[in-house]
Amino acid sequence: MELTLIPEGLNTATAVFLLLSSVVTSMITASLGAGGGVLLLVLMAFWIPPAAIIPVHGMIQLGSNAGRATLTWRHTDWKAIAAFVPGVLVGAGLGAWLLIDLPPYLWQLTIGAFVLYLCWGPALPRGAFGSVGIFLASALTSFISLFVGATGPLVASFIKQMHTERFTTVATFATAMTLQHAPKALVFGLAGFVFRDWLMFILAMISFGFAGTWLGLHVLKSLSNRHFSRMFNLLLTLLALRLLWQAGGSAGWW
Repeated sequence: MELTLIPEGLNTATAVFLLLSSVVTSMITASLGAGGGVLLLVLMAFWIPPAAIIPVHGMIQLGSNAGRATLTWRHTDWKAIAAFVPGVLVGAGLGAWLLIDLPPYLWQLTIGAFVLYLCWGPALPRGAFGSVGIFLASALTSFISLFVGATGPLVASFIKQMHTERFTTVATFATAMTLQHAPKALVFGLAGFVFRDWLMFILAMISFGFAGTWLGLHVLKSLSNRHFSRMFNLLLTLLALRLLWQAGGSAGWW
């Protein structure tokens, strides 16, 4: 089968729009710490077939986060990442084994409410940021990520409580999300998803996203840690409220 840049179901105008969106959303995440991945997921949902959204978005985010992690690796909290890795393996393994189909509103309510708590509630006890706490957070979010693809705000809000230095926050979050998205290729591949049909489009989205990351990191340099923290909290709050609104719609509450 011949590889093509524009997969079946997309037209040229839509593909170009999504490529430019990859630049903007990557820039948002690199400069503000989070949010771009969820925004890209929302935009993709308008045109990408439902069965392809989570695996394709996961591979694009894998490449985007890997690029950001590479550019910021000197700032990464490697001790936290060492505790994060086993949780990814456990969470992804359980998700692949169970392949459950719970109502979307349950995940949306859980993630949205917990993000708001982490942003505005009492600080978690320091023990929550030890190896065991990071492992549990990693396992839970890696498990959920296979089904909803929108755990970035939850991981970001957890890491935010660990670090106040903006580059450390961005770098550690990028590395954590790279690890969390990596198993999706194997899991969805084994489940029968044909990545080959989307390969060129995914690679193009990653390339455009890398340009956005480069721009976003230059914006990040101009921000103070205090200003970054305020914008980060505001962005995460908006994302959490959006998830809660979606949960109400999915549950038929309005």
